[in-house]
Amino acid sequence: MTEEKDKGAARILIVDDEESLRLTFAMFLTREGYGTVRAAATYQEALAAIKQQEFDLIISDIVLEGASGTDLLREIRAAGIECPVVMITGFPNLETAAEAVRLGAFDYIPKPVNKEALLRFTRQALQQWRLLQEKKRLELENKQFRHYLETVFRSVRDAIVTVDNDLRIIQLNDTAREWLQTGKGANLNLESLTGCLAEVCYRDVQKVLRSHEEVREHRAECVKSGSAARMILSINAAPLLDGSGIFQGVVLVARDVSGEVEANGQGRRCRFHRYIGCSPAMQTLYTLLENVGKVDTAVLITGESGTGKELAAEALHAESPRHNRPLIKVDCTAIPEELMESELFGHRKGSFTGADRDRMGRILQADGGTLFLDEIGDISPRMQLRLLRFLQEKTFYPVGRDQPIQVDVRVIAATNADLRQKVTDNTFREDLYFRLRVMEIKLPPLRDRQDCLPLLVAHFLAKFQEKLGKEISGISDQAMAALTQYRWPGNVRELEHVMERACIMCDGSTLTLEHFPEEIRTFEPTAPGTPPPPALATSEKERIIAALRQTGGNKAKAARLLAFDRSTLYRKMRSHGITDNVAKV
Repeated sequence: MTEEKDKGAARILIVDDEESLRLTFAMFLTREGYGTVRAAATYQEALAAIKQQEFDLIISDIVLEGASGTDLLREIRAAGIECPVVMITGFPNLETAAEAVRLGAFDYIPKPVNKEALLRFTRQALQQWRLLQEKKRLELENKQFRHYLETVFRSVRDAIVTVDNDLRIIQLNDTAREWLQTGKGANLNLESLTGCLAEVCYRDVQKVLRSHEEVREHRAECVKSGSAARMILSINAAPLLDGSGIFQGVVLVARDVSGEVEANGQGRRCRFHRYIGCSPAMQTLYTLLENVGKVDTAVLITGESGTGKELAAEALHAESPRHNRPLIKVDCTAIPEELMESELFGHRKGSFTGADRDRMGRILQADGGTLFLDEIGDISPRMQLRLLRFLQEKTFYPVGRDQPIQVDVRVIAATNADLRQKVTDNTFREDLYFRLRVMEIKLPPLRDRQDCLPLLVAHFLAKFQEKLGKEISGISDQAMAALTQYRWPGNVRELEHVMERACIMCDGSTLTLEHFPEEIRTFEPTAPGTPPPPALATSEKERIIAALRQTGGNKAKAARLLAFDRSTLYRKMRSHGITDNVAKV
């Protein structure tokens, strides 16, 4: 199918002063299914045709009226035209063949040329041309991706240093260069650098090199080189692995947190767009969203259900140069598979039963702005292929239309599924995965940022107090302690639902333990050997099974634990092959 499409799109020019040969070659190629076949009788006609139109292949006789085929080939290459040129002659000799090859001819064919030879050389020349074009396209894309990543690397305000196994510095950004007081010379070695920060970095890197394990975030006091200014640095070091998982060295990230006051969070940002929280994990997220938002590249947002993936997409759009253009959101789980193509790409009137008018798809609505694809892991293989082609070409075909539409759209995707595992299981395309994951933003679960709970509780209390028209002034210490101890498998979304329920149940001025669900009032930290709670399971299937077992098979409670709608839980159980008997195991 692809070969036939390529034939139909091929543009071929035949140059020969014999009319019978021009007509015969054109007839052979047209009957074979090649698209545009033009003919020129002279050198001048050929030049005029080349100026009017681009060609994928030129077939030219050596002997032309008023000039030669090698003159034409020389003119083609001088104009920077790289398409293959096949030379044909009735008087072959070594000198003309060598001249044609020197000028870059694809091949040199003696007359008479039969149909099989013509079609064979045409097929081979076009195939080589397509491979050359694909190679150039990939090189350009790789160059653009490197530029995007280098822009992010340079713009991040944290110090980032990568070191190989021999302590040679592979790369460092401007902030790291400033703090370490290094020049821009090559062959820098971490061991040879002096200063407080260099010493801290050296110790952490050595630990990772020995253990091949991450050195978790810790804080160190340092003095800036050349001044008496004191810095408090938050430092994290992690193994640097290649695409095959082979250990290559260490990546170290240091952040200046001197302005943060640990006791009360003063100096930290407690809000960022619609996010609320002042924990270190949220400070990291805010900085990442700021920096990635400014770079116009694809982003994959990952995290458990209820962690705020839609909020992250909104923040990225607001921080981008596209903030004055539309942000179009698509919930891939809410649209039936048979309607997804029309919903994304649009359709023309009459393209299928029920299409009584033209419909503008979500992609076209997002032109100039941002397209947010939520729960991307649930789309069908067919839609994965269509989306991949759109991401590659920036063009798409509405249903029922044979002319492409070009758009300028930034794509942000989100999922709570393990896409890497889906790639391994052959349920998600690897090429689409890497297209979407130019930059990945992992959202922290609520259990890893418990410092944010008081702020979130106060926010939701104020929200539902106003919505419900109640005068609730606060929450008891016992209730807050229970909320803090709970693991929150449904994350912030679950907390919001719990707070709304508590405000509905409360008739007084204070939220107490009795206003909260039983699973929160009676929750106890997991004992050793106990199966992990749903949010800690390693895959979506395991989380669903853990939730069903924890709730004794009660699907309504399991759905609340997982922060799913009940219909979503049923659908996911079917897709993973989970039966009702799983809770009895």
